Amino acid sequence: MASTQYDAIVIGGGPGGYPCAIRLGQLKQKVVCIEKEEVGGVCLNWGCIPSKALVAAAHTYDKARHAAPMGITFGEVSIDVGKLQDWKGGIVKKLTQGVRGLLKANGAELLAGTARVVGPGRVEVTTKDGAKQVLEGKAIVVATGATTIEIPSFPFDGKQVIGAREAVSLREVPRRLLVIGGGVIGLELGSVYQKLGSQLVVVEATPTLLPGIDPECTAVVERRMTKAGARILKSAKALGVERLKDGSLAVKVEIDGKAETVETDVVLVAVGMRPNAKGFGLEELGVAIDARGFITTDAQCRTSVAGVYAIGDVAGPPLLAHKATKEGEVVAEVIAGHKAAKDWVAIPGAIFTDPEIGAVGLTEAQAKEKGLEVKVGKMPFAASARAIAAIETDGFVKIVADKATGQILGVHIVGPSASDLISEGALALEMAAFLEDVALTVHPHPTLGEATMIAAHHALGQAIDILNR
Repeated sequence: MASTQYDAIVIGGGPGGYPCAIRLGQLKQKVVCIEKEEVGGVCLNWGCIPSKALVAAAHTYDKARHAAPMGITFGEVSIDVGKLQDWKGGIVKKLTQGVRGLLKANGAELLAGTARVVGPGRVEVTTKDGAKQVLEGKAIVVATGATTIEIPSFPFDGKQVIGAREAVSLREVPRRLLVIGGGVIGLELGSVYQKLGSQLVVVEATPTLLPGIDPECTAVVERRMTKAGARILKSAKALGVERLKDGSLAVKVEIDGKAETVETDVVLVAVGMRPNAKGFGLEELGVAIDARGFITTDAQCRTSVAGVYAIGDVAGPPLLAHKATKEGEVVAEVIAGHKAAKDWVAIPGAIFTDPEIGAVGLTEAQAKEKGLEVKVGKMPFAASARAIAAIETDGFVKIVADKATGQILGVHIVGPSASDLISEGALALEMAAFLEDVALTVHPHPTLGEATMIAAHHALGQAIDILNR
């Protein structure tokens, strides 16, 4: 079997793999990117991008229905879900075509097929028609991502018991939707369909929604969802599902040790993602995989086997597209002989619930667990002129800083445009900024962004717009 020689072979064309291949091409490395489905991976095809298109549409729909206080009234606002899905599909198609164009323009080869590592520096690719070829590379980058976790007692049928992949493509709004999992995916998609008319129930096994997020932020989101009619069941377990004669579903739930049956029309299982580390020949090659199924890597994304690297979701949390992209850029630099490493201070997170959440760095509780004394500044959007004018006043900007030095340890935002505002917090941490740095930076008025400046002033006891503690 003939083989082709490359400087690098990238397995996976998602938000880790395709940026890695593009950067390798820019660095004049001969590179091939192997993708078995469509470039863009989970993020572009059925994760980040399509879900945010649905979030934007649901937000617009909701704003239109509640614009009367501004003096704006419509006739009956309706939603054409089929047209919405066609619009969303057009966005995905445009972006995947863009990725293909960028790969080609930067000299990176794209190969459709399923990859398997068959030896040191050797990857066998099987195309859809069954043809096989072997590629040889000085470096192999594993960017195979992650897959939706299925619960054995809730087997997917693609229609009524579904995962996120199916949930972003529904052509009817379920009359009743039960979401198993109160994490990011479950709450984002649950909020979408709640706004579009679904009666929402969320079943979360832990005592809080969005585990790991500042509880003050999650409380704001929970209040908004509950006020809109959602039923949030915490410390609850979904045990099984039964199909009823009328076509609906009966879900058995255990809440604080007591059994209850909840009837619904669609169940969305959103309990997380599992890494795609097995089945690619990595175990046979000796690549170390931890107990959770993630490939172990060092600061340069190297695995335990020389010449094999891993990036993105398959290489461990946080399972975020922008983390995968950054690792893809890092490993490309390393392979090309440049100095690079996973040297960031913190990876920001953005959650597109209503209101949105943006978070970076330590929470107040995490800082205290590390033995740090902290000072906290908070600016509520209820006191923001811009937020009041937009009728989006739920939430706040919260800054956590070291009490002794004033160095910023974390920024946590819940409210309008939190996903955009958190970038300033990420920059502050990367630059080792102090409260004074943010407080003394003049922010434009009236904007949502000035809430970060005011929160810093508040932590210093110098706030003008709100009462100081």
